Amino acid sequence: MNKNKKHTFSLQQTDRIIEMAWEDRTPFEAIEQQFGINQDDVIKIMRKNLKRKSFQNWRERTKGRKTKHKSLSDVKMPRFKSSDQKG
Repeated sequence: MNKNKKHTFSLQQTDRIIEMAWEDRTPFEAIEQQFGINQDDVIKIMRKNLKRKSFQNWRERTKGRKTKHKSLSDVKMPRFKSSDQKG
């Protein structure tokens, strides 16, 4: 988490962050926009809340994945946007 600002999330918010992080087409920027946390914070939440092997599998899937990083993505408009997402 940001050194000056510690985020505290409810169980429901944490579950939503994890759900969004697992979704292939939800970029980290969407999580940041909705919850105010960056990719490093998402990784910390995933590490804390997932079993070790599940976390490792998730990291392997997301490393360098174009759809998880808006700056790498060729997709201009995502196909689906959850009603839970802001913006």
